Amino acid sequence: MKKLFTSESVTCGHPDKVCDQISDAILDAYLTNDPTSKVAVEVCANHHEVIIMGEVSSKSTVDIEELVRKKIIEIGYDNDEFQFNGHTLPIRIDLQKQSPDIAQGVNQEETGAGDQGMVFGYATNETDSYLPLSIYYANQLARQLEKVRKEHILPYLRPDGKTQVTIEYDNRQAVRMENIVIAAQHHPDIDREKLRQDLIQYVIQPIIPSSLCDQKTNYYINETGRFVLGGPAADTGLTGRKIMVDTYGSYSRHGGGAFSGKDATKIDRSGAYYARYIAKNIVAAQLADELEIQVAYVIGRAQPISIAIDTHHTNHIEEEKILEIITKVFDFSPKNMIQELSLETPFYQQTTCYGHFGKDMPWEQLDKVAIIQELRKE
Repeated sequence: MKKLFTSESVTCGHPDKVCDQISDAILDAYLTNDPTSKVAVEVCANHHEVIIMGEVSSKSTVDIEELVRKKIIEIGYDNDEFQFNGHTLPIRIDLQKQSPDIAQGVNQEETGAGDQGMVFGYATNETDSYLPLSIYYANQLARQLEKVRKEHILPYLRPDGKTQVTIEYDNRQAVRMENIVIAAQHHPDIDREKLRQDLIQYVIQPIIPSSLCDQKTNYYINETGRFVLGGPAADTGLTGRKIMVDTYGSYSRHGGGAFSGKDATKIDRSGAYYARYIAKNIVAAQLADELEIQVAYVIGRAQPISIAIDTHHTNHIEEEKILEIITKVFDFSPKNMIQELSLETPFYQQTTCYGHFGKDMPWEQLDKVAIIQELRKE
């Protein structure tokens, strides 16, 4: 049976991603001098200001305004022509300490979950990164779009941009690219046809294998014809609005909680990372070709209240046996997840853009494969 599936990604200059990056930069700054910092920071950016809001309890002192300006300028919004300039933009800071009601559930010997909720983890053997093909290529295209801008290969590009990839499947096998979509912010004087040809040559062709494209593959490049005003000047940005870009491109379900700006006691983030760690090791151990796991928590309790898996009929042993192995090998408590995945490390800015998975991060390691395979034999 043939079907189409689509995923999207965005560049670092997308308004929501600008906010995600600021949130994670603030988190890293607090963790650098106080690894036990409790941080939940969200950012709103519009055409005339940036608002920093949320809760922080930390021994660290951070010059937030300086950090925010530095991050915006680093992204590329550094002059008035963009109508969003990190050098001069007003920045409003409204932070308070973590609620004592939340703190009493988190700050105990056996760290409890910082909130109720559920998380999902997913892995598939479709790619070497154990990510679905559509989100893998959407992220790679967005990363390449940023690269050709920052390396001045296409100097007329500006920071904002989006990509989208549609894969045609025959059963579980990816057979071809149906659609490739790019929206790239640009200087007002660039000719649209030159932009189209340049993006095909310098962004699409280096990333998408020619074997996946054919004469029927559609290329949609800046379909409105003009994308000069972009970033928060054109569309308000907010932390946590790109949760499908951050995870599996809608190929797997999502618990609903965003990642950026949250320390590891927030299950939205640490639990999702740990669930990905589990799913990837199970698939790498060849217990299934793909696996989705859901884990549910209640605030203040260390152990999850439910765990469920779905292999989408690709399992090589009974799902009940897979779940039994998971509960033997993995410890879902926040304290263990933080220790096992080194989640007090200030490395979160590495995760913010182009997906939180498929990178060189602790939750991507395959160090449980051997023990999983041994337990399979029992």
